[in-house]
Formats: sequence, C-alpha cells, structure tokens
Amino acid sequence: MKKLQHNAKENLIYLLIWVLLFTAPVVSMYIRSTHHSDLDFSWTQILHVWQIYLVFLVVFLVHNFLIAPLLIYKGNKKMYFTALACVMALFITYECTTKPPRLPDRPQRPPMEQKMSAADSIGMNPQDGKKSEFRPDRRHMPPLMFGERDIIDTVIMFLLLGMNLGVKLYFKNERDKKQLAQLKTENLEQQLAYLKYQINPHFFMNTLNNIHALVDIDPEKAKESIIVLSKMMRYILYEGNNNIIPLQREVDFIEHYVQLMRMRYTDNVTIETHLPQNLQEGTVPPLLFISFVENAFKHGITYNKPSFIHISLDTADGHIVFSCKNSKKEGDGSKASPSGGRLEGVSEGGVGLVNVQKRLALIYKDDYQLDINDSADTYEVTLTLPASHTTTNKHY
Repeated sequence: MKKLQHNAKENLIYLLIWVLLFTAPVVSMYIRSTHHSDLDFSWTQILHVWQIYLVFLVVFLVHNFLIAPLLIYKGNKKMYFTALACVMALFITYECTTKPPRLPDRPQRPPMEQKMSAADSIGMNPQDGKKSEFRPDRRHMPPLMFGERDIIDTVIMFLLLGMNLGVKLYFKNERDKKQLAQLKTENLEQQLAYLKYQINPHFFMNTLNNIHALVDIDPEKAKESIIVLSKMMRYILYEGNNNIIPLQREVDFIEHYVQLMRMRYTDNVTIETHLPQNLQEGTVPPLLFISFVENAFKHGITYNKPSFIHISLDTADGHIVFSCKNSKKEGDGSKASPSGGRLEGVSEGGVGLVNVQKRLALIYKDDYQLDINDSADTYEVTLTLPASHTTTNKHY
C-alpha cells in the first residue's frame, strides 16, 4: 500500500509535467493571436506540435515503466543502457525518416536568372562563353540525414529521460529512508521489550525471596506483604505495557516496594523516603526507578552495623530528579563503566541496574543525566529526566 502511495505521488508529478507541456502550445498560440491581428488561432499547428509531443510521451512511458526500473530497482546497468540505446536508436530513426517537407527558403528568380543558373549548371559563363568553376547553391542541396532539428529533439529526449531518472531516484531514496527508520524502530522496540522481560522476572525473584523469609519470622507480615505484592503485580500487568505513565503511579509502586522491605528488616536499618503525593505533572516509562531501589536494598543492607537507605524524588523546572543513596556492605565495591556520554558509572548491581541503563540510553538518548557517586561507605545515584517525554516506541 505504501509503495502504491509513493508511485501515485511520482506519477502525479509526471502527469503535471506533461499537462503543462501539452498546454504550452495552446497558451502560446492564444497569446500570439491576441497580440498580432494578422495571426489566426490555428488548431492545425497545435495538433502538429502535439503529434511531436506524443512521440516524446511514448518514449518517456516506455522508459518510465520498462527501462528505468532495470537501473533504479534492480541495479542492472548493462541491461538498462542496452535497452536505452535501442529505444533511442528507434527514436532517432523515426525523427530522421519523418521530416516535414521543406518550404522554399527564397523566392523564385526571374527568367534571366533562371537561364543563368541553367548555364551555370553546365559550367558555362553566358557573358564570356568561357567555362566557369561549378559552384552549386547550398540551399538547394538535399538535407542531411541527421539535421539540426533532430539534434535538438534528441537532446530534449535525453533531458526528459534524465528528469525521469532523477524523480525515480528521489522517491526511491525517500522509501529507503522510511524503511530504514522503520527497521530501527522495530529493532528498538524489540530491545526494550527484551529488557523489560528481564526486569520483571528479576524483580519478582527478589520480592518472593523476601516474602519467603517473612513466612518463618512473622506470618502476619508475610500475609500483608502478599497483599502489597498483588497491588504491585496489578501495576505491572496493567501499566507495564504502556509507553509512558503518570509519574504518581510510578511513585506509588516504589512506596509499595519499600513497604515490603520495611516488613523484612529491623530497626537497625533506617529507610527514609521523600516521595511527593498527588503529583499532577510528569510522565515516565513504567518500572524505570525500581532497579535503583532494588540495588540499594541488595547492596546497602548489612546486619553487622547500622545501615540506611534514602530515596527521594522531586519535580522542578520541567525536570524529574530521582535520588537513591545507601550505605555499603563491607567488601562490596563497584566499578566504573566505560560507557561514555552522560553515563558516569555502573554498579555491580545485577541484571536490573544494567538493564535500566540500557533503557535510558534507548529511550532518552542524550536527554537525561545519570550521576553515580561511589565512595568508600556510601553509594548514591541521581537521575535527572525531562518531566514529559514523547516517543513513538511501543514498548518500554
């Protein structure tokens, strides 16, 4: 269907060009007859011009539908130039064999001049009776096989065919660009869908392990955690397939996750959240921040000494600023990533954190900033995003 639409646009251009060409003689004749009273509007002359144009049109159509596709779409140069040479040979032959009769280019000479010319034709000078050199009048010589008119028609024909190739190349290039963009979009969607597929099992694996640990310690908390988990599952099922979601829903999801974690840990772990409520602005892809939060609980909690996790989110000046800071376990380090660009570091936080970095690069490209501050005792991630982000991707 798209190819037919492109062909329709291309053929419309050709139609307009040929309509203009066939209309030009009528307009020209009308203007001449209007400005010169001794000239009449002659349809005979117009039809004669149209007859010449018709030959050009036939050659053009043969080239457009049969010959040009050999070069533009199949890339067969040898076959294209061979077919073009055959068509142009037929065109030139037709031009040379259908010359209109030549009109006399000067008036008839008087009888005396005719006699003198007759004398000249036998090589005699009628005045002195001596032979003279034979010098035939070039205007009475037979016309050349390939004359000036044929050269002009051939040049015009080549220009028309060159225009035909140029238009076809333009539309082919446009189609190729759109197909390439479509392939890139489909590849991006597949990558994002694959990354999200990895995030969900990874998240549920950690959460179910947390609930399993609560079953023996506090069954009531385990039951409560299952209720909270059901809310989180509902979020993933109904919001996870959307391109973007309101920021408040993502905030609620983080709070439910933190609620599960509070049930598991003792007072030896300080968990602080600064998450605004009733946010009216801001949109984000679903499940964007949870990997950072998971990473904080995985690497920031130790039972040997007091630990802390601070999570905050704020909106200001058209941006979303998310921050997650946690203490570090003894012997738990991180390593820098040679990612370049806006990405300054990568923690060894497992599959989830690596995937969220890939999602950021695919979705926001350079329109985000991820800062990682990795010190001896603390690890802090600060992510700055535009408050609203439009995209054509179907899967985040």
